[in-house]
Amino acid sequence: MKIVVLERNSVGPDIDVSCFEELGEVTYYRNTVTIDEVKERVKDADIIVANKSPMNEESLKDAKNVKLICEFATGYDNCDLNYCRERGIWVENVVDYSTAMVAQHTFTMALALSQSLAHYDEYVKSGEYSAQDRFSNFSVPFYELDGKTWGIVGMGNIGRRVAKIAKAFGCRVIFYSITGKSTCTDYEQVDKETLFKESDFLSLHCPLSDLSRNFVDKEALSKMKKSAILINVARGPVVNNTDLYEALENGEIRAAGLDVLEKEPLQLTNPLSKIKDSNRLIITPHLAWGSVEARERCVRGVYDNIKDFLQGKPRNLVNP
Repeated sequence: MKIVVLERNSVGPDIDVSCFEELGEVTYYRNTVTIDEVKERVKDADIIVANKSPMNEESLKDAKNVKLICEFATGYDNCDLNYCRERGIWVENVVDYSTAMVAQHTFTMALALSQSLAHYDEYVKSGEYSAQDRFSNFSVPFYELDGKTWGIVGMGNIGRRVAKIAKAFGCRVIFYSITGKSTCTDYEQVDKETLFKESDFLSLHCPLSDLSRNFVDKEALSKMKKSAILINVARGPVVNNTDLYEALENGEIRAAGLDVLEKEPLQLTNPLSKIKDSNRLIITPHLAWGSVEARERCVRGVYDNIKDFLQGKPRNLVNP
């Protein structure tokens, strides 16, 4: 089997991927972006390992031997599932490998923002703390999670982990189902208006779809508490970045923590790039999923998917 890894560095050059070589003849590419690059590199492939590279009719039509596409991810919005199904190409993802880290990052940002850590760190390092005549300082208010309402969009593996942690902090947990089909009964399910009006913290953990695109827009933000904190560790287009910029500038919400953006990497045309105040906005470079342990689990998950495929067994098939 000829295995082509299109985005080897998407799991980081520090992570060993040599296990794939047990399964076939492997060709690695550091990164693959354009349709033309994909077409050229997969034309003789039996198995493709990808992440963001476009997997559709245009990029795959000349790849006559492809039988399996493995995602270095849980998400598969780069892949035209209908076309692959018509071609008889299996598409498989890796499930639950990053749940712990994404949940951890959610609270890392929420706690940093709610406790004004950037302000107080700078206050000490600037010398102002050393110059004051008292042992403590709390000139910028900060708040507890205990007793607050934590809203969640997307009650899958990550949403449930976040809910469990929020509950441990003493939060009331509410959630909204984008599809309206959630069967979760462990936490209170609410409508969209209630979600935005009552959440002190609102974290997003839903996949990107026509239902979730621009879910957090100007209208939604206008319904939130001025003290609310928004966390997006889902997909960038779930939040309208221009509307969020205006809400932060106008004080409609207190702060936001983003690990994902409408276009990545951050474009200088994105108005959020103008906000340099880390007490109002923290942006991390799409790393919430990427602890060493999570990336190792991701590679192992792809390895297992390929191994099972070679034995004729679908393991994490997303286009049955």
